[in-house]
Amino acid sequence: MDWQTNEDTVPSGFVSDAQIRSVLGKPAASGAWREGDPVGRRRFVEVGAFSFESGESVPQVRLAFETYGTLAPERDNAILVLHALTGDSNLNHPAEPGHPTDGWWPGLVGPGLPIDTDRWFVVAPNMLGGCQGSTGPSSIAPDGVEWGARFPFTTIADQVRAQHALLAELGLDRWAAVVGGSMGGMQVLEWAVQFPGEVERIAVIAAPAASSADQIALNSVQIQAIRADPLFHGGDYYDAPDGEGPHQGLALARRMALLNYRSPSELNDRFQRSWQSGIDPLGGGGRFAVESYLDFHGNKFTRRFDANTYVTLLEAMNSHDLGRGRGGVEAALAGVRAKALVVGIDSDRLFPVADQELIARHLPATLDGDRPVVIESKFGHDGFLIEFDLVGREIARLLAS
Repeated sequence: MDWQTNEDTVPSGFVSDAQIRSVLGKPAASGAWREGDPVGRRRFVEVGAFSFESGESVPQVRLAFETYGTLAPERDNAILVLHALTGDSNLNHPAEPGHPTDGWWPGLVGPGLPIDTDRWFVVAPNMLGGCQGSTGPSSIAPDGVEWGARFPFTTIADQVRAQHALLAELGLDRWAAVVGGSMGGMQVLEWAVQFPGEVERIAVIAAPAASSADQIALNSVQIQAIRADPLFHGGDYYDAPDGEGPHQGLALARRMALLNYRSPSELNDRFQRSWQSGIDPLGGGGRFAVESYLDFHGNKFTRRFDANTYVTLLEAMNSHDLGRGRGGVEAALAGVRAKALVVGIDSDRLFPVADQELIARHLPATLDGDRPVVIESKFGHDGFLIEFDLVGREIARLLAS
């Protein structure tokens, strides 16, 4: 399985040599969705000219999104679901033309599931700065070439202001709920603070109120891995001959990220000190099975993502500070009107439970008082993409409230 998010989840312990060979062929310079590619199930909303927090602007922004279920005549059943770092608008359908991977929350969104599309109308956008249909670095700028590294510095607040255009596009005045994990959870918080009268409920899953120095450091080394690739060319690689893009740097950044998404115990239990099947550990040139796993996912990632986009979105995560310009995080959270569910994962080493404890402590109306719900999972940060029963039970509880 390949969840189209910032976390790949593979239930089996080993990656075969055949699987590795299958992703070692030469990819295109970028894995971004491009104009002329199959549209698939995407819809688009034109946001128009857009000014970023940085003071920069672009003359036209477009968001890609998908919808699931039916909007009620009263227009009171719309839920916004926000993806994590490398996700997109595909929540639950299989890979198909226009959509390179399977949906990333198939156990939570659909008929009869916790976010029941027989009851709820679900909207899932690709975020501003993304590379699966929304305006971002791989989009064409007014001069006829890709924005590349020229794309404006983008913040979580910018992304939420762009998403706000979906309300008008769909004829809505509020969301029944806004739900998201990881980077999507950052956007959930921003929605609740920036547009408090337009959000009834929020689910913040495995996300912080502000990125810490440790989290920024983890992102910064990934950014440098991409920029250090000699084929990055300062972000101008889209027309490189023979698709020679910065694949090594992007794959290395992905490998680094995967180490933060899983818990040490899960990797140790799955791989131990096993060697790749069929390779003599004393014969030279061998690899540990965990190295094979990281290689496979790093190389596969380059076929569905864009290096400039990855840099843009990591910098957006680094910028995340709900209290910026609002008197601090506590003051910002105190202004939230929505009924809130806050979920942490006990083994999450990227956004540990202390982050969710701070959020829950300062929100005015949570389901569980001043404490988050803490899910026990061996999968670390990836737990919000794998533990469908546990996460789904909590979201269902929020939607029933």
